[in-house]
Amino acid sequence: MDTDMKVQKLANGYVIDHVPAGNGLVLAKVLDLTTTNGGTLLVGTNLASGKHGRKDIIKMEDRTLTEEEESKVALVAPNATVSIIRDYKVAEKRTLRIPEAVEDLIRCPNPRCITRLEPRQSFTVEGTDPVLVRCRYCERTLQGNEVGENIVPG
Repeated sequence: MDTDMKVQKLANGYVIDHVPAGNGLVLAKVLDLTTTNGGTLLVGTNLASGKHGRKDIIKMEDRTLTEEEESKVALVAPNATVSIIRDYKVAEKRTLRIPEAVEDLIRCPNPRCITRLEPRQSFTVEGTDPVLVRCRYCERTLQGNEVGENIVPG
């Protein structure tokens, strides 16, 4: 019995692979992938992975990622790889890096933080495995899934 799931190849687009299991839907929300411009969107969750045991994957047809979106991916899934697909082939494969500082991508969850009154958000990245960021204004730290939950969508 064949238990492998078959997924159609992309002609052009992006594949975000090696997303930690359970974070694919968080990443889809963070990237606002509800609007696909008519292209195929696949979010696979809890898939078998030789390297990580279980993983999630996102395939987006006819869509590109901005530098800001790539930073968001790195914050939610620091070990993810991004493949750029052109004419059904992997044209480029990238391992994303978490930036040293994060500006206006994460909202501080501290209700007393001055950023609640100001439009500016600024975090320093203090760790990458797991991701650990600190608000530059109130010193609140966020770690792992808490980072993904507070990323500004879109």
